[in-house]
Amino acid sequence: QVQLVESGGGLVQPGGSLRLSCAASGFTLDFYTIGWFRQGPGKEREGVACISSGDRNTYYIDSVKGRFTISRDRANNTVYLQMNSLKPEDTAVYYCAKTSTGWMYSETNYGFASWGSWGQGTQVTVSS
Repeated sequence: QVQLVESGGGLVQPGGSLRLSCAASGFTLDFYTIGWFRQGPGKEREGVACISSGDRNTYYIDSVKGRFTISRDRANNTVYLQMNSLKPEDTAVYYCAKTSTGWMYSETNYGFASWGSWGQGTQVTVSS
């Protein structure tokens, strides 16, 4: 069964850190571009970051540049999102997905239809 499973969310104070994991089963993550997305309360789902197959390219939306890092662990067939200096506005359910043809160009410009195998999401809450 082809699926992605997110984990690592939780409650953290502003300025804190979390590392999210996106673990794949049924396929090899390295063959795909993997993206992280989030959906905050009452908001549309938005792109956050992505990493190309072979790790040649990465993309981050402006609001997370310098704070978030996306990386791939081939041995564990997992993609991570390291989130530092978290802010209350980072509060959201975070999802990962894969694509063979798509990319991410901004929070809203990522071609939803080109991404698939969405996980169930993991909740990140940044609050004091």
